[in-house]
Amino acid sequence: MTSLSLPSQSSVSTNPWALVPPLGNIEAYISAANRLPMLTLEQEQAFARQLKDHNDLDAAGKLILSHLRLVVSISRQYLGYGLPHADLIQEGNVGLMKAVKRFDPDQGVRLVSYAMHWIKAEIHEYIIKNWRMVKLATTKSQRKLFFNLRSMKQGFRAQAGEDHDASRRDGLNDAQIDIIAKDLNVKREEVIEMEARMAGGDVLLDPVASDDGEDAFGPIAYLADAHHEPTAMMEAHQRDMLSSDGITQALEVLDARSRRIVEERWLKVNDDSSGGMTLHELAAEYGVSAERIRQIEVAAMKKMKAALLEFT
Repeated sequence: MTSLSLPSQSSVSTNPWALVPPLGNIEAYISAANRLPMLTLEQEQAFARQLKDHNDLDAAGKLILSHLRLVVSISRQYLGYGLPHADLIQEGNVGLMKAVKRFDPDQGVRLVSYAMHWIKAEIHEYIIKNWRMVKLATTKSQRKLFFNLRSMKQGFRAQAGEDHDASRRDGLNDAQIDIIAKDLNVKREEVIEMEARMAGGDVLLDPVASDDGEDAFGPIAYLADAHHEPTAMMEAHQRDMLSSDGITQALEVLDARSRRIVEERWLKVNDDSSGGMTLHELAAEYGVSAERIRQIEVAAMKKMKAALLEFT
C-alpha cells in the first residue's frame, strides 16, 4: 500500500493537519488515522464549499484526512476475502477521494454518508479483480451474489446451530437457494452457479517441477487438443491429399511394368494381410533376376517422389 502522510501526535495539538513522513506499517497508519480530529458539520460545510467554489486542495485534504478512519472501519468488513488489509484501505482511500471530489454541500447530507458508497465501490472492484485469477463476477446480479452469498450462508449456519467447519463443506439446500434468490432478486440458477464458482479454486495449468527431480506434469499437458490446432489440421489435410490424389498422380508418371511392381510391392494387401508379391515372385513372372526387380522398384520410387514434390 502506498503510505499516506499523517499528522504526528505531538503536532496535532498545534496543527492537527500537519503532515509527517510516510508511516512504516499498517498498524501505525491505523493508529494515526484514528487520532485525526473529526470535523463538525460547520467545518465540513465550509471546507466543501471552499473546494467546490475555489478548488481549494487544502480543504480537500482536510476532508479526506478527517474521514480516513471511516475507510479503515469499512475495509475491516472485507478481511474475510484473504486480501491484504493495507491494499483494501488503499483502494478505499481512492473511493474516498472520488467522493470528496464529487461531494455537494448543498445536498443536505454529511460526507460520511455520501462517501460510504464510493469507498465500498472501490473495494468491491479491487476484490473482484484480485480474489481469484479468473474474474468471478461481471454482471450486476453476479456482483450482488458475490458480496452477499457468504454472509447469507453464515446466517443459515447460525440459525441451524451447525458447526462452522463442517457446514462449510456442505452446499445450500433448495430452500436456502430459494430464500437467497428471492432476497437478492436473482435467479436460482445464478445462486447455484455462484456458489460453485466460489467453492472452486484456481488450478495452475503449467507444470511445476517436483522436489525429487521427476519430470513435471500439469493439466496443460492433457487439456491441449492438438487435433484441432490449425497447423496440425493443415498437415493432416496435406497427408490425406498425398495419400490419395498425390499417389494417383505419381503412379501416372511410371511405365506399366514399373507401376505394377510398385503396386504389387507396396499398395496391395491380400486377404491374409500378408502384403503383395515378393521380389522373387515378380522376377519369375518377368523372367529377370530379383536384383533387377529391385532396381526397377528403386527407380520408380525416385520418379514418384519427384512427382509428389511437384504435387505439393
